[in-house]
Amino acid sequence: MKIMNIKLLSNSASIPTRATEGSAGYDLYANVKKDISIEVGEKETIPTGIAIDIGDSGYVCLVYPRSGLAINKGVSLSNSVGVVDSDYRGEIKVCLKNDGKEKFVVKNGDRIAQMVITPIETPELNIVENLKDTIRGKGGFGSTGV
Repeated sequence: MKIMNIKLLSNSASIPTRATEGSAGYDLYANVKKDISIEVGEKETIPTGIAIDIGDSGYVCLVYPRSGLAINKGVSLSNSVGVVDSDYRGEIKVCLKNDGKEKFVVKNGDRIAQMVITPIETPELNIVENLKDTIRGKGGFGSTGV
């Protein structure tokens, strides 16, 4: 995939940008008419003012928190990672949660998240009676050490 189509849904929407040539993600920007306050322990859905067409069902847009917001302000995504399927054409919105120590205010044009376009596999599912044995077997959380 070399081209992804982006539709700006408002005049004040910002085109996603990469901070550097080596950046994997494109910053997503808030597209709000007035500031949105997120109180400690609360969450708010923030519009970006954009819709996308990945153009290839072998790819997905994953929306991740911005590490600077998470580390410095305690603000991240309420669902950890957002999934924007290749056939979704609606506005990308970001649900931010505030686990910080003070109210967080989102202003129009603020960088609020980042999107990464990545290839996916959708294998055919095969129902079986047994799975191949491994050394780990059914060992779950912490079974390989801390």
